[in-house]
Amino acid sequence: MNAWKLKAGAGIGGLARADIAPRQPGPHDVVVRIHAAGLNYRDLMFARGDYLGLGETPLVPVADGAGEVVEVGHAVTRFKPGDRVINTYFPNWVDGTPVPRKVDVSPGAQVDGVLAERFVENEEAFVAIPAHLSYEEAATISCAGITAWNALFADGGAQPGSTVVLLGTGGVSISALQLAHAAGLRTLITSSSDEKLARARQLGADETINYTATPEWQNEVLRLTGGAGADIVVEVGGRDTLPRSIAAAKLGGTVSIIGGVSGFAGPELPLLPVIGGIRRLQGIMVGSRAMLEDVTRLVAARQIRPVVDRVFDFNEAPEAYAWLQGGKHFGKIVIRVAQ
Repeated sequence: MNAWKLKAGAGIGGLARADIAPRQPGPHDVVVRIHAAGLNYRDLMFARGDYLGLGETPLVPVADGAGEVVEVGHAVTRFKPGDRVINTYFPNWVDGTPVPRKVDVSPGAQVDGVLAERFVENEEAFVAIPAHLSYEEAATISCAGITAWNALFADGGAQPGSTVVLLGTGGVSISALQLAHAAGLRTLITSSSDEKLARARQLGADETINYTATPEWQNEVLRLTGGAGADIVVEVGGRDTLPRSIAAAKLGGTVSIIGGVSGFAGPELPLLPVIGGIRRLQGIMVGSRAMLEDVTRLVAARQIRPVVDRVFDFNEAPEAYAWLQGGKHFGKIVIRVAQ
């Protein structure tokens, strides 16, 4: 089958086309013909070699795939040929709290991913695609959707009317905006682009902040919340934004830390505002299949259409990575694997 392969640390230039044999399915496995694959910042980290638990063997990259079931093992009960499915980020984390065995393997990082014509995995690793979504839209849901849900609801504990702050307009932040708006949360979102902020308002953002025009954007969050601060800040920036995210959270509020676009190491953590503000900092490492099922139920019920910034053809995978690396996208970047 046609596939792309990449060795961790080889960079985008290390992406290479390959003709490989798909893994033979076992009795509980599902074989999926991949139609679309969604890129995440994690995929750039894998290319750079600074993700978790990486090996030396080149792998088929990318975690998020959407496609059609073409074969099932004789013991499979959850799916049949013809079903449309997306795979979850951690195939071994079905539900419950995380433990090492549930989160030690993710497609495209420790085992082969979905940037290939076929993907084979245990039936427990898949969820049905909401009927109104295209494959390209569905390919955006797994990592970003689970992460957003976890940050806001599963670990975040948001309730209708909660105020949330979202940083930037990448995949997780836009997914969080759509889910939060659908669930009745008040949303504040930041960007350096007024054009992107206008698009965010069209998606339901209640307030927007241009962080270039307002570098101390945490003060604007406080102004917009009457001095109280936000219930939840979904923190994707890392080193350069974490102190401001802490300051933007209310007394007893939560900062859900999901990424480090500006770097994962940085200045000393401002502990006094955390302690004095009784704030909670929580690390979010995607989430479970059960969370993905919650996401797809809300997406189906509210007929949410995930935002796809651009779709690249299969032979344009390096260009798709470069577009992601450029950081000018709004929403998600997708590679079309098959028509």
